[in-house]
Amino acid sequence: MSKRRKFSPEFKRGAVEQARQPGVSCAQVARELGIRDNLLTRWKREMDGQSKGVFVGTGTARDEEVTRLKRELARVTKERDFLRQAATFFAKGSS
Repeated sequence: MSKRRKFSPEFKRGAVEQARQPGVSCAQVARELGIRDNLLTRWKREMDGQSKGVFVGTGTARDEEVTRLKRELARVTKERDFLRQAATFFAKGSS
């Protein structure tokens, strides 16, 4: 299972600027950067549609904090469950 890659706003802006150069196609720039050409085309369309605040993200700082805390809670819960199972296993083995 592959994880979704995230690109910085600077990377996106640079890729769009490269694609806007005369004589260069979006597909060519996308191949050079290792991304799909439809992704670059979407970034280009987003930049054309918005002049201010493009590629700033969709969530607020509070939403990002909640997401981070949920990830941390899931990790700690897994660790707790693993330690509980290990303790049970070793308690049975010593009797």
